[in-house]
Formats: sequence, C-alpha cells, structure tokens
Amino acid sequence: MRTFEKNIRKVEPYVPGEQPQNKVIKLNTNENPYPPCPGVVKALETLDTDRLRLYPDPACTLLVDALADFYHVKPEQVFVGVGSDDVLSMCFLTFFNSQKPVLFPDITYSFYKVWAELYRIPYECQKLDEDFRIVKEDYYRENGGVIFPNPNAPTAIYEELDVVEDIIRNNQDVIVIVDEAYIDFGGKSALELIDRYDNLVVVQTFSKARSMAGMRIGYAISNPLLIRYLNDAKYSFNSYTMNQAALVCGVEAVRDREYFEEGIRKIVETREWAGKRLAELGFRCLDSSANFIFATHPAYDAKELFEALKENGIYVRYWGSERIGQYLRITIGTREEMEVLFGFLERYMGKKN
Repeated sequence: MRTFEKNIRKVEPYVPGEQPQNKVIKLNTNENPYPPCPGVVKALETLDTDRLRLYPDPACTLLVDALADFYHVKPEQVFVGVGSDDVLSMCFLTFFNSQKPVLFPDITYSFYKVWAELYRIPYECQKLDEDFRIVKEDYYRENGGVIFPNPNAPTAIYEELDVVEDIIRNNQDVIVIVDEAYIDFGGKSALELIDRYDNLVVVQTFSKARSMAGMRIGYAISNPLLIRYLNDAKYSFNSYTMNQAALVCGVEAVRDREYFEEGIRKIVETREWAGKRLAELGFRCLDSSANFIFATHPAYDAKELFEALKENGIYVRYWGSERIGQYLRITIGTREEMEVLFGFLERYMGKKN
C-alpha cells in the first residue's frame, strides 16, 4: 500500500439494483410501473428554461409548503433532499454522533451499514425473529440512535404503530428514524406520533407511490428543532441540493392527491392478485405491505430461478445473503408485466417437473 492510501476513506459501497438499458420486464428496484401525474408532465413541458441559469431556491419553499399542506404540518417541520437516500444520509451525519452504537435490523435496507461505515458511526444489527419481524425489546438497550424501515425492505413486512411507538417511547434520549419509503402501500404512518415525541424523524420518498424515482425527491418530517439541525448540516454540505425541475415537478406530484391514491390502489390490487398466483405455484410469500413481494420456493433454488428469469428478460432482485439466500424480491409491475412473469414461471416449472 502506498503511503497516501492510508489516509483515504474506504467503504464497501451500496450495490443498487441493475438498471438495464434494453427493454425488459423490470421488477427489481421497486419503481412504480405507472407514469407520474399529468401535472408533472405539464410542468416539464412548460418549464421556464431561462431559470436553469439561476441557482434554485435553497430553502425549497414551494415544495416544502406543498408537503406541509398535504400532511397538515408546519413548513418548518419539513426537510427535503435528493431522494430519501440523501435525506437519510444527512440524518446519519446530523443525529448519530455519540460513541454508542446505532441500532437497526439485521435484515433491512443495506445502505444503513454503508452510511454508518462512511461516517464512522458505531452500529449493531438486531436480529429479526424467525418470521422476519422486529423484536421490539431488542431496542430497549442503551444506544446512540435507532433506525428501521416500516414496512421493512426487503421483507415488505409492516409493524403495527403500537410496536413503532413502543420503540420510540423506550428510546427518548436518542433520535429514532422511521424510514417509510413504502408506507403508502399499507399501514399507518408514524407521522401520527410526531407531535407526541420530540425525538422522532419520519422519512418518506417520491420514488415509489409518486412515480418519480428518476427525479430524486425525498423528505423528512419532524419537529422544527430537528429540522433546523438537518438544514444546518445541509447548508454546511451543499446549499443547493434540489434542482429547478425537481422542485416544480415535486409540487405538482403532491397536489394531485386523486392520481396518487388511484396509483396506490392499482398497485395494491395487483399485489394481492400476484401473491395468490405465486402461492398457487408453490411459493411462500411474506405478508406484503409494500409495492413488492418477498418470496421463496421450497423446490427451486432462488439463484437459479433469478438467473433463468434474467436470461428471459425478466429482472427481479436476489441477494444470496445470510438468512435470505433463498428469497427473491419481486416488484409489482403492471398487470401485463406480471402476466409475463407468471407465464415464464409456469413454463419453467413445467419443464423442471
């Protein structure tokens, strides 16, 4: 090793799902199969390109105000960033600064470990139980902060709000972050608890239910003090995080509640139908409250099935890691895309038998 390498910060990076550029059935990164609302399309078509020579509003006022109105909170309770990954990363940087370990599940969003290692934050993973559920008592111990997704990823399991509140109640000396990227597809949001607990931060995204993964918009909602701390860190890192197009499109996406709710309804309806079809083929599926299904089959190796699907232009997600090595995560696509998936599975399993 050369001398200068000793002072380079080295981390094992997060590995995102594949983004094939050719036309495939893409069910591997939990994107929404439907386009953004018509207002987003119009906003792009009528965007004043002369404004692109100017810096965007660093306070993201229009988008912050739209989100505050949608969720019935004050603007000073809202923080926005470049996707929820940016928001969560800023939360790690801002709130997890003690010498005590941050706690999160052992099977969860794998970026948590990456951020902890990047920022040199000690952490410990708490094992989910045999049904892949959070054991709330594991979070009663002394720690430097708590974070978990609800519903969880990649399992899609939702923990009831009383479980979430119990974890928050037993950790009032540290910040608790509830990552709700998938909450719109099932369950109650922890936003109901914001006014009750001043250590709670709820993070959500436009990438899933609002069909805007490519625009990169995420947000946190908390009390004004914690949001001010987040903004202080953001302005010390990058004042202009949100671009002009993202701001105007984000506002339109928030305003169209009817389109938002209709898209969720279609995905949930397809999810329930797809779960039954998978069960008929012999898959065991965890109870999903997200826009994907986590499934395993007792008679078929997950990696072999993953490779066979990929060879036939159908992309799903496979990890091969401890405890979930025989599971595939299948994003809910359109009904037509899911029919292609099931057509292949029926042929594949027929040949194998």
